[in-house]
Amino acid sequence: MADKKVSLRSDYWFGQAAAVDVRAHHTGKMVNSKFTMEELCGTTDHPLADQTESGRRPIIGICKFGGDLNPCQAMHDHHLNDRVAQGVRQAGGIPFQFDIAPPLGEPLTRPTSMYMRNLTAMTLIETIIANPMDGLVLLTGCDKTVPAGLMATLLTDLPTIVASAGPMLNGYYHGEQSASGVHLWKNRELLAAGKITEDELMVRSCAAQPSAGHCMSMGTASTLNSMAEALGLTLFGASSIPAPMAERAHYSFRAGEEAVRMVIADRRPSTFVTRQSFLNAVAANAAIGGSTNAVVHLLAIANMADIDFTIDDWQEYGSKVPLLVNVKPSGAYLMEEYFRAGGMPAVLRELAAAGYVKDDVKWCSGKTMKEELAARDPYTDTNIIKTVKEPLLPDGGIVILKGNLCPDGAVIKVSAVAEKNLLQHRGQAVVFDSIEEYHKRIDNPKEGITPDRVLILRNCGPLGYPGMPEVGNVRPPGYLLAKGVKAMVTISDARMSGTAYGCHVLHVSPEAAAGGPLALVKTGDWVKLDVANKSLDMEVSAEELEKRRAELVIKPTPIHSPWGVIWSDPKMGVHQASVGAYMKMFDRPELAREEIAKRVREYLRPQH
Repeated sequence: MADKKVSLRSDYWFGQAAAVDVRAHHTGKMVNSKFTMEELCGTTDHPLADQTESGRRPIIGICKFGGDLNPCQAMHDHHLNDRVAQGVRQAGGIPFQFDIAPPLGEPLTRPTSMYMRNLTAMTLIETIIANPMDGLVLLTGCDKTVPAGLMATLLTDLPTIVASAGPMLNGYYHGEQSASGVHLWKNRELLAAGKITEDELMVRSCAAQPSAGHCMSMGTASTLNSMAEALGLTLFGASSIPAPMAERAHYSFRAGEEAVRMVIADRRPSTFVTRQSFLNAVAANAAIGGSTNAVVHLLAIANMADIDFTIDDWQEYGSKVPLLVNVKPSGAYLMEEYFRAGGMPAVLRELAAAGYVKDDVKWCSGKTMKEELAARDPYTDTNIIKTVKEPLLPDGGIVILKGNLCPDGAVIKVSAVAEKNLLQHRGQAVVFDSIEEYHKRIDNPKEGITPDRVLILRNCGPLGYPGMPEVGNVRPPGYLLAKGVKAMVTISDARMSGTAYGCHVLHVSPEAAAGGPLALVKTGDWVKLDVANKSLDMEVSAEELEKRRAELVIKPTPIHSPWGVIWSDPKMGVHQASVGAYMKMFDRPELAREEIAKRVREYLRPQH
């Protein structure tokens, strides 16, 4: 039993804190479905009611991002959401399930689900503020569901736990492993080289999707759900369990139970998610070979939590961490094997022993990482999760580049680069002003593109596309692929899928559409990439760059919808990738975490 009785937000709807006519209105509307007046208003005896000031039981929101528009969430729609609700009931809470929109399904959403991430976060913020929820379970899966959910809940500071759908089971094609995403890019290259047909590409792609769940490589979905665990916002060991496995349903039930306990203990994110939690996540991302998208998403989440965490922390705390996890696209296995090998707990155990993470951080359970590890089976399959002494790569983390081409930063995932010679490269630029122009020109032999050239793709950043799509992993020309060329240096202000690989410099900031130096590059300019020295520069004189800047004409951000007006607004709209691509409106003092969280706790809006 808690030492101090907790106050519930939902009392302002169903408790004595609400005027009787307001209470009657809310209750009357809810009893026409599956709820009773007694459970909502707390007029029946229940042991948990002794731990709340009002004698009522907490209401736990269960936030779903599912539906057919987000197939990666299918396991939630099938039964995991019900298992969470059953766990809430078991612990004495009352589950309120709801859907949030946009649903953020990466496979279908155009121009990109990244364009919708901030909108979904804002929708969830308003939903939390406006409704009688004392705690929340986020049913995540496809990658943007994690940052959108955590941006909202860390800003509102509602007790929150993440329960993911889990990755798919392994895919196979002709007896060989086939991974969602990873093998799409491989098959795309085979198609461009004339080695398979379009029909074969379709069959191979479907073979890589064998079950419900999100991508089963260490793509962005697996990465972001792993980051939620590294931040302490999931049950320990939960992030890597494959979607169809019984353990996934078990953990969903326990997440519902834990959400109730978090409310009773007043265990809000601000009480356990700290700067050190984020630094631990950076190290964990390097060790698992995580997606470059973790950079832009964790920066946005930390901003909402008002935690001092910048792009430079990625360089300082992540770039020299060894790659431990032997999972595609940086390794040989998939998430099913990774889970059986020990998952995130095994990674954190190894990192903590070597001093790369600190194990005194707290978890959503109220325990420290050290306590969670002590209660965990220490088994690790070192074929799949390597040791610090014998890693897959000695320094496989994400490197933050700076230079006259990216003064605010750019990212490169070293572990995804098989051709290590490209990490120090000097070549002449071939510039594409859009992804459409790239597709139109790349396979034309008249372009004269040679393997030593540097492919520059621009106007694909937060403003330029708009939305910063995953188009940065552009391939070499088909005629070079047919000759055995596997990779070239590419540079863009876009993102790439976490399932992708190659020597791709991404997230160049400021982007071209914001007037960044990337807009000034011309075909034929010499560009130098030096990952060892963390630099990216174009060898063009300052005088010439000033001349080009004076002649530069920046096209306005394309606006396709009402959201586009807000997205591109210079005062309210999107920030650059180097700070997380969140909305500038959240820099306003009245939208700071302390102010929003106060409104959530005290429910300051007038009652109707």
